[in-house]
Amino acid sequence: MATFVLIAGGWQGGWVYEKVVDMLVAHGHEAVPVTLSGLGDIPAPSANLDTHIAEVVGIVASRRDKVVIVGQSYAGMVVSGVADAVPSRIRALVYVDAYVPDSGDSVWSLTTPRFRDLFIAGAKADGRNCAPPPNLDPRCRPHPMGTFLQSIKLSGRWREVPRKTYIGAFGWEGSPFQDLHHRLGSEPDWSTFAFDCGHNVARLNPEALTEILLAQV
Repeated sequence: MATFVLIAGGWQGGWVYEKVVDMLVAHGHEAVPVTLSGLGDIPAPSANLDTHIAEVVGIVASRRDKVVIVGQSYAGMVVSGVADAVPSRIRALVYVDAYVPDSGDSVWSLTTPRFRDLFIAGAKADGRNCAPPPNLDPRCRPHPMGTFLQSIKLSGRWREVPRKTYIGAFGWEGSPFQDLHHRLGSEPDWSTFAFDCGHNVARLNPEALTEILLAQV
């Protein structure tokens, strides 16, 4: 049995992985869908990227064996920070249409002007939380702006994780991740996959995502 720690992207909680969790459990594995601070029923406007990283480090450290850690979109920042903090506890890293930062990067610095404008518009109410964009799932919650703005500090130890996988979603316009997918595809220590679906891979193509996750163990 393997343990999978599943972290959703901006505005979303662990519920986004419902179908993936069911399939992983059906194969005899443990699946831990994570809802980060501020993205559940209790707001956390003061949360920043360090907050979210520390929460997931705690989850990983509580497991007896190494884990497969999965990050969608914004959560690529989180899983990078977790793997940098505890690389010996990570069996595999899986980025799902996600940011892959270098030290000093932030979501704000890595994303496109379109998404920066979206963040600014979403934070107009109080400047501390970014409201979900229109037409997202009603379970989405305002996202703490500090997590988008804070730069990550990495030693580079995350690169010690033996298996690193990047899944790109090529079925939506305006993706900030396509060039990253192409670049990682030429690096020998990465495996890359391309899906013809929208950004929310866990909900739009859970079967294919689960197949890749199962191949990590």
